[in-house]
Amino acid sequence: MLNRLRCFLTVLLLAIAGVGCTSTSITNLTPSDFPRSNSGLYRVEAAWKSNQKSIQKDSVQPMVIIGETQYPMQPVPFASNRWETMVPVSASDDVIYYQFKFNYNYSAIPQPRANSQRSPEYRLDITPEG
Repeated sequence: MLNRLRCFLTVLLLAIAGVGCTSTSITNLTPSDFPRSNSGLYRVEAAWKSNQKSIQKDSVQPMVIIGETQYPMQPVPFASNRWETMVPVSASDDVIYYQFKFNYNYSAIPQPRANSQRSPEYRLDITPEG
């Protein structure tokens, strides 16, 4: 009985110690305004950081969401945890609202699980060519 209790307490302490605090953050690296572009495309960029060890790095799928449309993001060359994409803004729009969403899988028992994180909504102003 004592050995069983000791074993239970050891497992409980290991579980509590392993939980710890995890944090995940999304940082918007996009300027708040751009001069109007002839192409109608604008670069949107974010950094994603997490100290959660169980995240499967190859499963991270970031995107930019504008309204109901999702634009996949690609890793920024020579930078870790930074992602970018080009988003279209019609010539009749002077403002768009967007947010980032990062989908990912993390290791769990009996099989990996999916999770995601969304950023707050951001505003991008398109200013007249100067």
